[in-house]
Amino acid sequence: MSVIEFEPVNRQSTAEMIADRLRAAIVDGTLAPGSQLVEADLATQFDVSRGPVREAMQRLVSEGLLRSVRHRGIFVIELSLEDVVDIYRARTALEGGAVNLILDGRRDIAHAALEPSTAEMAACAERGDAHGVTEADHAFHQALVASADSPRLVRAAQTLLIETRMCLGALQTTYTDLGEQVREHVALREAIAAGPPEHARELLVGHMHDAVERLRPQIGEPGA
Repeated sequence: MSVIEFEPVNRQSTAEMIADRLRAAIVDGTLAPGSQLVEADLATQFDVSRGPVREAMQRLVSEGLLRSVRHRGIFVIELSLEDVVDIYRARTALEGGAVNLILDGRRDIAHAALEPSTAEMAACAERGDAHGVTEADHAFHQALVASADSPRLVRAAQTLLIETRMCLGALQTTYTDLGEQVREHVALREAIAAGPPEHARELLVGHMHDAVERLRPQIGEPGA
């Protein structure tokens, strides 16, 4: 039998590192919605050839954070209110499915898995670190879906959670008390751990609905 020889790989390629930097800049608003990314300029800023920059941008196009416009270039996506409503509607269905699987014998596992993110969220809120609360919020929902033990649900959630991160910067400004955001997640974690299953489902649906209502005035009605 012939032996296939593969090239050694780095732990993280240059394109991956550039994609991580660009993704973070999009999520935290440094690269504003609608901003155009120019391959040559980015190559100069990162001090690399244009190849890795091109590959990094294509990764973010496939993730849905950038869009390619024929004959114009590549731009950071702009989420409309309709987009936000659809994202959270899809998340409600997907994370609701994860909660149903968790409630069927994985409650203790989920309760333990959600502890680090809720603890981090509380610590960040205590010191007034809104960005830290946002990162912990994101980690909470990743852990929630992962706790369902469904690789396909995890894969399906990845794109939605990336798109959600674009909303979280605006969402965090709607909480005058960061502790309120923490309490919502603590209550959901405790409901998942014990109590009537329907209560956990209701809290999840309410959590998603509340996010849309908070974002509505931030983004504006279509055509406004």
